[in-house]
Amino acid sequence: MTARDARAELEAVYRAALAAVAPERALHGALRADRAGVAIAGRAVPDGARVFVLAIGKAGGALAAAAEATLGARIAAGFALVPDGGERALARCELHVGAHPIPDERGAAATREILAFAARPGPDDALLVLLSGGASSLLCAPAPGLELADVAATVRALLAAGASIDELNTVRKHLSAATGGRLARAARARRIEVLAISDVVGDRLDVIASGPFAPDPSRYADALAVLARRDPERRVPATVRAHLAAGARGEREETPGPDDPAFARTRHTLIANNATAVAAALDAAAERGWRAVAMPGALGGEARRAARSLVALADACTAERPVCLVAGGETVVTVRGMGRGGRSQELALAAAIAIEDRSDVALLAAGTDGADGPTDAAGAFADGGTVARGRRAGVDAAAALSDNDSHGFFCREGGVIRTGVTGTNVADLAFVWVS
Repeated sequence: MTARDARAELEAVYRAALAAVAPERALHGALRADRAGVAIAGRAVPDGARVFVLAIGKAGGALAAAAEATLGARIAAGFALVPDGGERALARCELHVGAHPIPDERGAAATREILAFAARPGPDDALLVLLSGGASSLLCAPAPGLELADVAATVRALLAAGASIDELNTVRKHLSAATGGRLARAARARRIEVLAISDVVGDRLDVIASGPFAPDPSRYADALAVLARRDPERRVPATVRAHLAAGARGEREETPGPDDPAFARTRHTLIANNATAVAAALDAAAERGWRAVAMPGALGGEARRAARSLVALADACTAERPVCLVAGGETVVTVRGMGRGGRSQELALAAAIAIEDRSDVALLAAGTDGADGPTDAAGAFADGGTVARGRRAGVDAAAALSDNDSHGFFCREGGVIRTGVTGTNVADLAFVWVS
């Protein structure tokens, strides 16, 4: 199979995975409205109860549109907060836009409105929450005493330091007025039904979207511990450090824990996750006559290290060839250079260097949201000829990797994968084809 053929086939497998986690498809089996009434995740909404819809995250626009198509006039009021590019035409949900991953004032203003919106449903009503990845950045109204600029600087510093999503959200929950279970406290509805698309490996409810409706097991001291590990150069603003230190001393109220009465009214249901996408990719690979093998846990840690691990797994694989290894998860990148890129493109570039001049291995790595880092790419394709193609285009693979300029490399070499905003988010995928 030629490089062009390998890329086309792996892209087809990737797009099959995206289709499996499309918000409309995910919501279809979880929300029902007919003559018998409304049911959310199999549980009927009492007759006479008003239904309020709150959609937040990268899939928020598509989920809100799908909910409108199902519920129609049964929606008493709705509110959707999505990142740029995630907008949808909505009839019953008020649409707001914020920035991702670095928060902005639009998101902060919308978060303050969401806190008020959550209090609108009465004790006999139902609040349907459609939650997806990206909401951690969007729900960015700062806790009292903090400025949004300080929160933004903190997020920027931790991302550059290679903080994991768990570490990042532990800090963000203690800087936010809405996440870490605080939205559940603000809501007055008798029933809060959260339908979530998870972008978190392990699907922890307190980590998905920083858990606005979930009890928070982390504490201010945990957030300080993250800074101690990830910010030894103290790039995080002093005001944020002081805020967290005051919380650790008991001078600020902790995020609500599992015993808080707000959570007795709240139920979470996962409607799609990374495993959904991996399963669809395995099916698509098998349909092509390949042996399809899942690689649990192979996509995590530093992107460069994950790339080398995937290549090693490909070499060690004893399955009948051709084989397609499928891995799902989320890596991190510790930024030391001045280039542009994202974790999937960095992984692909590191893999390209590892498989240089080989004809038996090809790899595609991409995010399911269509946006890899601060670029317009979803990810990249690499094979044994990638390094040479880059050289002919005037760009050196090793130098680009050292400068964290994977996007610049693949734009010139030609391996960049672009999908546009997909409207969903279940973290990242990597596919390794071995002949």
